[in-house]
Amino acid sequence: MAIPVIFWTGSGNTQTMAIAIADGIKAAGAEADMKLVSEATVDEAAAADKLALGCPAMGAEVLEESEFEPFFAELEGQLSGKKVVLFGSYGWGGGAWMADWAARCEAAGATLVTEGVICENAPDEAAVAACMAAGEALGKA
Repeated sequence: MAIPVIFWTGSGNTQTMAIAIADGIKAAGAEADMKLVSEATVDEAAAADKLALGCPAMGAEVLEESEFEPFFAELEGQLSGKKVVLFGSYGWGGGAWMADWAARCEAAGATLVTEGVICENAPDEAAVAACMAAGEALGKA
């Protein structure tokens, strides 16, 4: 089964990160299934043993509230035993949304394969490389 890479993007920054995550998964010899959160279902995400989830920081460092947060809230109770990679960009703050999101995943029983990959604004070469490495780690996990 292909590893779902499910994300929300507003400016394209998190999409760029999702592409690098998918490239890393492929480099590990696995398949990636990249989807916007609006195209994904909780059932298909819950059926996967491994998944990558991407969302930028919004507002007061929270997940995007109209599409991504409702999707994640529904999926959250079904994360136990899954291997997960989290990623996203931010334009302000210091990454509190990622720490909170990671804590929610761990509390739900997920195993985070890597630390959440974050970058300020558009991902630079280092952020793209970190995304590829996280995708590769997920592909090999």
